[in-house]
Amino acid sequence: MQWLVVLPLEVVAATIILQYWTHGNIPNDAFVAIFYSVAIIINLFGVKGYGEAEFVFSIIKVIAVMGFIILGVILNVGGGPGGSYIGGTYWQNPGAFHNGFKGTCAVLVTAAFSFAGTELVGLAAAETANPRKSIPSAVKQVFWRITLFYMVSLTLVGLLVPYTDPRLTAGDSNDARASPFVIAIENAYIQVAPSIMNAVILIAVLSVGNSSVYGSSRTLAALASQGQAPRIFGYIDRQGRPLVSIGVSAAIGLLSFFAGSSRREVAFDWMIALSGLSSVLTWGSICLAHIRFRRAWARAGHTLDELAFRSQVGILGSWAGFVLNCLVLMAQFWTGVAPVAYGKMSVGKRVENFFLAFLALPVVLVFFLVYKVWYRTSLLRTADMDLHTGMRDINITELLEQEREEKRAWPKWKKMYKFLC
Repeated sequence: MQWLVVLPLEVVAATIILQYWTHGNIPNDAFVAIFYSVAIIINLFGVKGYGEAEFVFSIIKVIAVMGFIILGVILNVGGGPGGSYIGGTYWQNPGAFHNGFKGTCAVLVTAAFSFAGTELVGLAAAETANPRKSIPSAVKQVFWRITLFYMVSLTLVGLLVPYTDPRLTAGDSNDARASPFVIAIENAYIQVAPSIMNAVILIAVLSVGNSSVYGSSRTLAALASQGQAPRIFGYIDRQGRPLVSIGVSAAIGLLSFFAGSSRREVAFDWMIALSGLSSVLTWGSICLAHIRFRRAWARAGHTLDELAFRSQVGILGSWAGFVLNCLVLMAQFWTGVAPVAYGKMSVGKRVENFFLAFLALPVVLVFFLVYKVWYRTSLLRTADMDLHTGMRDINITELLEQEREEKRAWPKWKKMYKFLC
């Protein structure tokens, strides 16, 4: 559900960004047709087409974010054209964390939506030639990318742009200049850079839309193979493409044409409501699945040395992740029932606000309970879990021992590099 909704959501976002240049003079539906077609066509080339496209998109995004981080540091210390030292001024006046703890909780759905997507590393494992080598490296790189590109760049944005700036999206969601990255550069009186940064944001949006087709189609095909979705969705052609599932994603993607409607902002908000909290539920279930898998693995008499890949933070990391995701759900319920501007809202607006904050949970619960009742299934005990179906036919113990021998011969710098990356 999360990834099915993301394609139209991102296409609508792309058309809003384009208004930075078009100023609404070109119909949005024209751009929708282009972006929508590109995302579907890329995925029709299979996993190779998706991978090649993401490779190009990622290079552009990485270079741009690194460039912004360097520029942001320079602007913060007063190195821009006509600039002056900023430092932590905006964290003092008007201050950081607007509306305090509740204000922070109120944006968790949007934040969760923005951080979603790292689970695609695991999703792609089934179509990877050698997941033993590629997946561990990819997982470690995801950690560093989040730390560097998300946390550092967002911290710089917070230092360069006060939350009271009237150009932020809180003031007008139609204003494509409202990206805080663009505002930070405009405040430094740099002429060309805002357009460049906006173009990169557009590419990032299209990249997420492309990933959404891949993620939703593979997940739907996996559900069908387990009997949890109509069997036809599990059809895979000779090139490994789940064509029927891609067709479903394409059909839902037609919601993108809301971009040409006067109600596009409303559609945008409800699609974020569905997809944002879904990522919290997804990651909560991933953490819980890892906890239960490790328990079942031990009960079956297996050791950790038999695992082809182990999480660096282990079972404690999954417990921490599960508890934190539960706390996010609780915070969302709180801000949904009692939002920041509760006293200024009508009853109808309060109800709307609650579902915008909490819509995904009742939808997921309805699907879950209907499935359990319809098929009369029970929760699986760890002693009854199937730990071997789908496992690749390799001698993992022998393979791991060979790899350990190779690692012992590595110089110290290589051991450190491989541990981190």
